[in-house]
Amino acid sequence: MVWSFSKLDEDSIKDINELEKKMGIILLAFSDRDIKAADLDEDQLKSIKDLEDKLDMSLVAVTKK
Repeated sequence: MVWSFSKLDEDSIKDINELEKKMGIILLAFSDRDIKAADLDEDQLKSIKDLEDKLDMSLVAVTKK
């Protein structure tokens, strides 16, 4: 699949930035309403973390709704 990031207005960006600061995280915004965060068990999370370390990048796990 190929994804593009959402086009956000200034108010949406402000809301996202505020939540990021409050939670100490980085949020990625996608416009596709047909996906949701994948529910993963500990083994799956470890597999993703191991691959992230190997590739030196962050991965986002989603699934179709």
